[in-house]
Amino acid sequence: MTNTLSYLLASAYSGVSALYGAATATCIVNGKSVECPSWFSGTFSLIYSLLFWAIFILIIVSMWIIFKKAGKPGWAAIIPIYNTIIMLQIAKKPIWWIILYFIPFVNIVISIIVIYNMALAFGKGGGFTLGLILLPFIFYPILAFGKSAYMQGVQTAASPGTPPQATS
Repeated sequence: MTNTLSYLLASAYSGVSALYGAATATCIVNGKSVECPSWFSGTFSLIYSLLFWAIFILIIVSMWIIFKKAGKPGWAAIIPIYNTIIMLQIAKKPIWWIILYFIPFVNIVISIIVIYNMALAFGKGGGFTLGLILLPFIFYPILAFGKSAYMQGVQTAASPGTPPQATS
């Protein structure tokens, strides 16, 4: 078990060591350190990089389309902090909540609340919110490219409502 774990760690290290300027990558084979094949570190670095950028671009494109569905500018998806303000607007939360994102641990709770209210604004429920949190690279494209529409007049959870009017 220990040899397998050390092999996996050494392999993972050798895959990224080239990115950080390490001269040669080393692999552990049968408990001995040996030089890894030249293709080894480059291949894993390339795979990790391509996967990262593919997921990053997929989420940006999905957020762009979600913003446009909600009647907001799509380009806001690529502007840090401003995209959070737009998400607050879509979730029908006050703009001052942006301050709460800078408080450790509070930001996690606020993020979950905003994602939940954003899902409600598109007619989705708690299960979909869980998907948005745990598997964003699957659920954001579903929200963006699916048939769900932004329900502008629908109130989200915990948003203040207008008191009922008495009729005479």
